[in-house]
Amino acid sequence: MMFTEVSVDLLESYKSGLSSYDEVLNADGTVKAHWKALFASLEKLGIEELKSRNQEIVSKLRENGVTYNVYGTPDGMNRPWQLDPIPFLIEQKEWNTIASGLQQRAVLLDLMLKDLYGPRNLVKDGIIPAELVFDNSGFFRPCNDIKLPGNKQLTLFAADMARGPDGQMWVVDNRTQAPSGSGYTLENRVVMSKLLPELADGMYVSKLAPYFNSVQNTVLKLSDKSKDAPNIVYLTPGPSNEAYFEHAYLASFLGYTLAQGDDLLVRNGCVWLKSIDGLQKVDVIIRRIDDDWCDPLELREDSRLGVPGLLQAIRMGNVQVMNAPGSSVLENHAFLAFMENISQYFLQQKLIMPSVATWWCGHSKELNYVLDHIDELIIKKANRKSKFRSIYGRLLTHIEKEDLKQMISKKPHEFIAQQEVSLSTTPSFVNGAIEPRYAVLRAFMVADETGYHVMQGGLTRSSAVKDRFVVSNQHGGLSKDTWIVSDKTEDIPEKISLPSFGTVNKHVSLPSRSAENLFWVGRYCERAMAIIKFMNITINVLNLDRNFGGSAKQEHIKVLLQSLTHVSATYPGFLDEEDRFSDPYTEIIDLISNGTRPGSISTNIGALLNAVSAVRNQWDLEIWRIVDLIDNGFHEIRNASSMNSNDIQKTLDGLFNNMFTFLGVIAESMPRDNSYLLLETGKLIERILSRISVIQSNFGVKNATAVENELIEATLINHHSLVQYRQIYKSHLSVEAMLDMVLLEKTLPYSLVYMLDELKKNLGKLPATTRGERLNEAEKLVMKAVTLVKLANVSNLNKCNADSEREELFDLLSEVSKLTSAVSTNLTNMYFSHTLMQHSLFEPVEYDTDEI
Repeated sequence: MMFTEVSVDLLESYKSGLSSYDEVLNADGTVKAHWKALFASLEKLGIEELKSRNQEIVSKLRENGVTYNVYGTPDGMNRPWQLDPIPFLIEQKEWNTIASGLQQRAVLLDLMLKDLYGPRNLVKDGIIPAELVFDNSGFFRPCNDIKLPGNKQLTLFAADMARGPDGQMWVVDNRTQAPSGSGYTLENRVVMSKLLPELADGMYVSKLAPYFNSVQNTVLKLSDKSKDAPNIVYLTPGPSNEAYFEHAYLASFLGYTLAQGDDLLVRNGCVWLKSIDGLQKVDVIIRRIDDDWCDPLELREDSRLGVPGLLQAIRMGNVQVMNAPGSSVLENHAFLAFMENISQYFLQQKLIMPSVATWWCGHSKELNYVLDHIDELIIKKANRKSKFRSIYGRLLTHIEKEDLKQMISKKPHEFIAQQEVSLSTTPSFVNGAIEPRYAVLRAFMVADETGYHVMQGGLTRSSAVKDRFVVSNQHGGLSKDTWIVSDKTEDIPEKISLPSFGTVNKHVSLPSRSAENLFWVGRYCERAMAIIKFMNITINVLNLDRNFGGSAKQEHIKVLLQSLTHVSATYPGFLDEEDRFSDPYTEIIDLISNGTRPGSISTNIGALLNAVSAVRNQWDLEIWRIVDLIDNGFHEIRNASSMNSNDIQKTLDGLFNNMFTFLGVIAESMPRDNSYLLLETGKLIERILSRISVIQSNFGVKNATAVENELIEATLINHHSLVQYRQIYKSHLSVEAMLDMVLLEKTLPYSLVYMLDELKKNLGKLPATTRGERLNEAEKLVMKAVTLVKLANVSNLNKCNADSEREELFDLLSEVSKLTSAVSTNLTNMYFSHTLMQHSLFEPVEYDTDEI
C-alpha cells in the first residue's frame, strides 16, 4: 500500500471532536488508510497554510467567474461558488460496489420511464399506486409518445447519496430530468489540482475525463450523423438561472452551442437555430430546462424558456433531446418507498444500494405509522415541484404536530415521510478549523452502449452548520471535490477523445441572441470608457482651477462640463442649470455612481457586465479574470459619494485600464470570426459616436482663443493624439490642425476616417443576408459617411457664420453620427431579430384525464 502510515496531531484532534459516525473511520473505529494519508498531507501543510490556500481558492473561483445564483438575496445573481479545500474521499474498491448500485438504479429508472409512458404494467400489476403516476406533477400526457432512438430513454442520471448508520451508502434522491452539478464537479477538480496538489500525495485519484468522453460519444450516437459534424445545442434557461455558470462552462468545454429557447424555432417539423448566418438545423439538444417549460404549445403555455413545437419535432424523429421531456415523472419522492418491489418486478434482484427508509402516506397502514411516529420522521411532499420545505417532526411543538397531522390526513397521498437517521459526517474546513459536517454526494451517470457509465467522482455538498443536514447550495451548503482513491494508477485518457468525422464543419454557429450581446459588449465597454476618459480629462482641468468666476479663463471648464453631459447623454446635466457649475462634483459623483440613471458610468458598466455574462461561454479564463477586476471597480464606484476626488480618479483610472486590457486581450486572443467582428463593430460604432459628440460640443461654437486652446488639448487627449500632435506642430495650437488630425489622419486609430474605414472592413466580413448584393445596407451607410468625411475641406469646416457657429463642421458631424446610428439599427434588423413568429404545424393533442 502506498497510503502513508504517519500518525498526525490534526487527525487525533479531529477524532476527539466526533460525536457520530464519520467518513474517516472504519466500522471498528480505526482510521481509513486514505484518510490517514490525507491528514498526513494536511499536517505537513499546516493550518495557517491551509487558510492561505483556502483564500486562494476563493479568489480563483471569483476570478474564474464561478457562481451559483441564489434568488431573493442581495448578492443572489452574483454569489461566488464555495469550495471546501478538504476533499471527500472514497476508496476505489468501495466505489466499485457503489457504482454497481448506481448502475442498477439507473437501469431500474430507465425501465420505469419506458413503462410509465408505455404499457404502465407497474400500475396494472399493483406494484405502484396509480396516484403516483396520474397525480404526479412530473407526468405529462403529451410525452406518451416521446421516444429516443436506442434502448435507453434515461440518458443522463444523477443520484444523491449519503452514508447511513449501517456504513452503507443510501440513495436519498434521484435527479432525472436535467441533472445539474457535473460542471461544478469539473471546476472543483481543476481548482483543487492547481492550488492543493500535495493533498493527493501517497494516493492515486481517479480522473473525471472518461465521463465527459462518454457524454460526447452518447450525444454523437444520438445525432446519427457519423459522417457530418452534428449541430448540438446546450439549451439553458438563461443568465438568471441559478446554475447558468455551469451551462456556459459545459457548453464551452464540450464544444456545443449555448442557446436559449428564443434562439430556436420549429419549422416543417425540424428545430432550427436562429444564427447570424440564417437558420441552422439542430440535431441534438441537451436541455437544462425543466420538463413543463420545454414546449408552451403542449406543456406549460406561459413558458418563455422552451421551444413551441418541440415535442412534435421529437415525435417525428427530427431532433433528439436528452433527457427526453417527461423524465421528471421519476423525481417523485414517493417512488423511493417502492424501489425494492420495482427491482424485484423488473430485474428479480434486490437493490444493491438501498434507499433511505420512506413511507408514502396514501396507504392507510403507512399513514397510521407516520402519524404515530411523527417525532422520528421528516415530512415532505411527494411531488418535488410542491413548494414545501421539509419538516422535522422532532422540532415541532405539540400544536404544530397536531396541525401537521391534520394537514397530512386531509390529503395523505400528497405526503411522504422519511426516517430521520444519523448520516455520516466528513471533515470540512470551517472558520479556520477542521470540523465534522454532514455531507451528501451526487453521482453522475450517462447511458452508453454497454449500460451506464458512472463518473469516477462527483459533487459532494456539506452543511455549513454543525449538526444540521442542510447541504443545498441555495441554503449555504459548501461543495467539495470528490476523490475516488486507490494505491495504483489507471491508464485512462485525460482529455476528451472523439471519433473522427468524414468531414469536419469548422464553422461555429453564433445564435442571434449571442451575436447581439457581443455587439453590445463592445458598445457598453467603449461607451463606459469614453465617459470615464472624458470625465478624467474634465476632473484634471477642474483640479487645476477650481475657481468658477465666469472669466474667459474658466469658460473652457463650462464647455468641458457640458461636453461631459453630451457624451454621456445624461441630460439636462450641465446644460440648463447655472448653479451646477458652482459645485460640479455633485453632478459628477451622481454621473459616476447612480446606478438608476441612464447614461451614468455605473449603469453602463452594469449593462456591460450583464452582456458579458450572457455570453460567458465566449470567454477564456484570462478574460474572466479581467472581468472580475472590472466587477470589483463597479462595486467601488457605486460608493463614490463617500470618496474624495483623488480616490475617485484612482478608481476611474483602474476601471478604464481594466476595460482597455479587456479589449486588448480580446484583440490578441479572440478568433477573427463573427463573434469578434460583431464585438469590434459595436466598439467602433460607440467610439465614433462618442468622439463626434465631444468635437461637436467643444467646437460647434467658436470661443476665445485661450478657451479654444484648452479645448484643443482636451480633445487631443481624448483622441489619444496629443503626443502625435506635438511631434508635428510642437506647441502651436490650431483648431484647423487639430480637426485635420482627429478627422482625417488615416494612421491614427481614433481619427474619424480611420474608425469609419475599420467599421466598413468589419461589416464587409460579416455574413451576407441578401443574395446578389455587393454591399449590404450597413456598408452603404458607412461608405457614405466615410466619403463625406474624406471629401471635407478642413478650412471650410473651421469657418464660422455670423453667430460664431462652425455650421459646416456641425452639420457634417451630425450627418456622420446619423449614418453611424443607422448602421446599428440596420445590424439589429439583419442579425439580431428574435421576434420571428413560431408556429407549430400540428395542434396539441387533447387527452381524456381518466385515461390510464
